[in-house]
Amino acid sequence: MARSFLFPTDDADVATTRLIATAAAATGFMKGEPGTARVGWYQPGADNDAVLGGLRDALRVTYPEAGEAFYAVRLWTNLLWQPAYLAVIAVHIHGAVPALAGISQQRRGIYVDGYRLVPGPQTSGSVEAMIDDVGGQLGAMAAVMLGEVNALSKLKPLPARRLHADRMLTLMVWLSQKRRDLPADTIRSYSNRWLGALGLTGQGDLESVFAPDGREALIVKRKGCCLDYLIDPDRLCATCPKQDNAVRIARQTANALAELS
Repeated sequence: MARSFLFPTDDADVATTRLIATAAAATGFMKGEPGTARVGWYQPGADNDAVLGGLRDALRVTYPEAGEAFYAVRLWTNLLWQPAYLAVIAVHIHGAVPALAGISQQRRGIYVDGYRLVPGPQTSGSVEAMIDDVGGQLGAMAAVMLGEVNALSKLKPLPARRLHADRMLTLMVWLSQKRRDLPADTIRSYSNRWLGALGLTGQGDLESVFAPDGREALIVKRKGCCLDYLIDPDRLCATCPKQDNAVRIARQTANALAELS
């Protein structure tokens, strides 16, 4: 990748603050701040026994009937969602890539919500080059996270990869709603690039649906299950692969068309 520093090192604080502010504005819910990990926060590869054990124990108390497979999935998806959002926002909205290794995350009850990012230089380039860069970072981080999850509650690599793919595909649908200037074919191309950079090709896909006026929207065709049905058997996610395919498409189409209106 041909890399250029969009923000030099001495402007790292400004660059990091700008990225964090962009993420907060784009989502309305990402709570970040610049700096190193606080005591008791999760940091990939650090001594995370207490924070991960506390999260698993909180899940057990809250959902006593759900079982260990559910707890493992929730550990995994909780650790993954903020770095994934930040990576996509950095590339497609902010326009420069940070060093994701400097992220730390806060546990709040049964959720991971809140992060800190160590200030550092950010790199820019083509969208494809930035995806490859931060996708490689995110993939390496995910491998560490999965190892830490498996030290507490077993989660096999295939369902973990499918859930990771689902997160990225969902983010591509989110991006299509935030960036109306990007045609569906462009979003689909970016999606394929992200999955390729993360080694997730074939673990899910995007599908097109159309409004009565011909406008195209994208929905997720996922392969993995989040196991939320274990806590509410009568309620399946709109994207759940366990439901009838026609029902899945109809539910997602209704949501997608509502976003177009």
